[in-house]
Amino acid sequence: MSYTYDYPRPAVTVDCLIFRKKPELQILLIQRKYDPFKDSWALPGGFVEMDEDLIEAAYRELEEETGLKNIELFQLQTFGKPGRDPRGRTISIIFWGTHHEQAEVEAGDDAKNAAWFEISQLPELAFDHNHILNVAFQMIPNLKK
Repeated sequence: MSYTYDYPRPAVTVDCLIFRKKPELQILLIQRKYDPFKDSWALPGGFVEMDEDLIEAAYRELEEETGLKNIELFQLQTFGKPGRDPRGRTISIIFWGTHHEQAEVEAGDDAKNAAWFEISQLPELAFDHNHILNVAFQMIPNLKK
């Protein structure tokens, strides 16, 4: 059975904040392969599929874009300010986790590159990802810049 709605509906995405210490705090970023923000650095993430649970979408996107798996993820917050994505009204649920191994990452899917960045030397991030990262530093216990 299909449904039609009188009102437009937003898209839903998930994004992942993955941290490690080596020895300084680092975060995992992907370089976007496509527009919007082609070639810019961003948090790994993407659109939630229609039959997919939010946490499953986060694990899937993380593995597709970086090759990382077996990381425990925790939901941080939802971001949904209008205009945060130039493609249209998009609401993103943010998940975070820590990676304790020193394994390298490998870009895949719609990521051109994947790399670890020291928090003190971050590039400008796509979308509202700088803002998301700043909120994470306020909300996650024991996480320091």
